[in-house]
Amino acid sequence: MHEAAPQIAASNEAVGMELPFDDDQDFQDARRGRVGSLTDPVIHATSGRIAWDAAAYDFLEGECPPSVNPSLWRQGRLNAIHGLFEVADGIYQVRGLDLSNMTIVEGGQGVLVIDPLISCETAAAALALYRSHRGERPVTGLLYTHSHVDHFGGARGVLPPHANPPIPIIAPEGFLEHAVAENVYAGTAMTRRATYMYGALLPKGPGGSVGAGLGQTTSLGTVSLVPPTIDITHTGQELVVDGIRMEFQITPGTEAPAEMNFLFPDRGALCMAENATHNLHNVLTLRGALVRDARVWAAYLDEAIELFGERAEVVFAQHHWPRWGQARIVDFLAKQRDLYAYVHDQTLRMLNKGLVASEIAETLELPESLSREWHCRGYYGSLSHNAKAVYQRYLGWFDGNPAHLWPHPPEAAAARYVALAGGAEALLANARSAFEQGDLRWVVEVVNHLVFAEPENEQAKDLQARALEQLGYGAENATWRNFFLMGAKELREGVAGTATTVPPDMLKGLATGQVLDAVAIRLDGLRAAEADAAMHLSLPDTGEQIRLTLSNGVLTHRPGAPGGAVDVAVSITRAALDELLTGAATPEALAAAGSVSIEGDAGVLMRLAGLIDPPDPRFAIVTP
Repeated sequence: MHEAAPQIAASNEAVGMELPFDDDQDFQDARRGRVGSLTDPVIHATSGRIAWDAAAYDFLEGECPPSVNPSLWRQGRLNAIHGLFEVADGIYQVRGLDLSNMTIVEGGQGVLVIDPLISCETAAAALALYRSHRGERPVTGLLYTHSHVDHFGGARGVLPPHANPPIPIIAPEGFLEHAVAENVYAGTAMTRRATYMYGALLPKGPGGSVGAGLGQTTSLGTVSLVPPTIDITHTGQELVVDGIRMEFQITPGTEAPAEMNFLFPDRGALCMAENATHNLHNVLTLRGALVRDARVWAAYLDEAIELFGERAEVVFAQHHWPRWGQARIVDFLAKQRDLYAYVHDQTLRMLNKGLVASEIAETLELPESLSREWHCRGYYGSLSHNAKAVYQRYLGWFDGNPAHLWPHPPEAAAARYVALAGGAEALLANARSAFEQGDLRWVVEVVNHLVFAEPENEQAKDLQARALEQLGYGAENATWRNFFLMGAKELREGVAGTATTVPPDMLKGLATGQVLDAVAIRLDGLRAAEADAAMHLSLPDTGEQIRLTLSNGVLTHRPGAPGGAVDVAVSITRAALDELLTGAATPEALAAAGSVSIEGDAGVLMRLAGLIDPPDPRFAIVTP
């Protein structure tokens, strides 16, 4: 690693002087109720690779170096505290074994598991850790707080294989649709960008990953999805599972499109899912997603205070650590409410004065009553990109300036900027001078043009990498740090990453129409423009009848019994369709097994298959 530049080291030192580092209440809360930890910190995936190493961030116990923002270092130390913790009577959390927490609530016959982490292997290890201290209690219920993979992916790691009667699996209404759609439609691009956001390929250490703000990083095990059997549809709904009583608050459109908070009224314990955590969250995550509604988010937090504030003695979420005491809980929820409302309202105020997103992001500041609260700091979301997200939600990508309506794309613009600067050497000279003066943002912006104009220019890539590295060293936001450092890594070492596939459980969770939508998204429209075909699809195991039309470079579908002429009719089981799409079985093998039959022109299917354009899970991000 390179040393922190003098201006970055000075900036980080100033942060250490400005914020209340002598306040150790969070450390007391994060360690409170600790029961035990793993005897072996390494959890292996079924493939043999390491799914999780709980000791990977032990270096954070040392002094903060100049290459890390001390506020982020502090957050990393807190997130690295791992083990089994007692939260309230009969309520335990396993923290620090994945990006998220797993909560275990003891009932009359067994335990209710809340949010089984990302991977089956880490979830199984978390449950085993609990049982090593509390006994072999069976899982008698499973609950998903919301529709993000770090809250359901490890389900098969905690569920018994053949439960009789079936175990209730509880989720907010709309959970399954949102859980699978987000990971399939734009899943390849999101996954590629997530490697930057979570710093998955960075070394752990002062020059690399110090965490992700919301947790340390994502586990690398087996992802599953077991569909819910009970939907929570409205606020005020109550449910009893294994003697455990719960009261729910539905919060759609907040941190996830399907999410819920809930109170255990008999234990005075309030779970806020991921709606109130110990950082400013994302209104739009850097990996990409639908823009969240900061106004609605704040309103639901206010409603949570009204519904539960007087009855809660402990509040916990599925990330970070709990907070105890009714007054402290209400203060926490009120400031989280005001945080999102402030970002929303002030962005709209400035937007309506004519400021564009980048100007608002540079201007927006929190009042000191919020900025000095550790749980309001931007470790995961930031004021900058959240303000831009609010702008995007209301006005979209266009800032209204016609000069920005039809710009050249990056490579075409790059050549023009290099020529404008007087050539590569003149541009590099200007950028080197800016680097020495500490104007790192300008270095990154201007040298990026040279990298796109001359991809083989090693001097340009090295200078941009050094500037990105220094920006990472100074970032308080963990995901910004990871993006900057991953960008430097790509410039120095080239594109790296792993191929991504949709987990079988995720594909099973898609409705057949969503599967066909996913196929349509991959159709190369111009190559398919002259292809016209009508097809009929029958799924005997689900009873579905679907008509497909290929025309004008578009594949459309609608339900309906056979009617009208078609070029080809296909009968295939849904299970066989999933196997075909994942490459688990060939058409010939499925036909031999009797899982598929074709009537008509089978060549239509071959031509359609030839028009499918597979996604690229290893696309470049900081290089052309």
